[in-house]
Amino acid sequence: MKLVTERPFADPEVAARKLVELAAAIQPVQDGRIHTEKVNYPFLYTLKGSGTEFGAGIRYAIEKGWLELHESGTYVRLLTPGEDLLAKA
Repeated sequence: MKLVTERPFADPEVAARKLVELAAAIQPVQDGRIHTEKVNYPFLYTLKGSGTEFGAGIRYAIEKGWLELHESGTYVRLLTPGEDLLAKA
């Protein structure tokens, strides 16, 4: 009997890759800005990720240079390595 469900985004790298994919699908506003809630909402409510998984994924994507998070936390930018990541997929 299995009492715990599988968490597809428990691995920060998997969560980060999904966040980059979500960010790439959104039309940026000015200067390549993508409002955080446009990535946050589908990750949390459509894909059923957790807030902890979202945070770990964002941190991982920033460390890898895939995303840039503004100091206010209101928007992210998809960086060139993140775009390259999508081309490999």
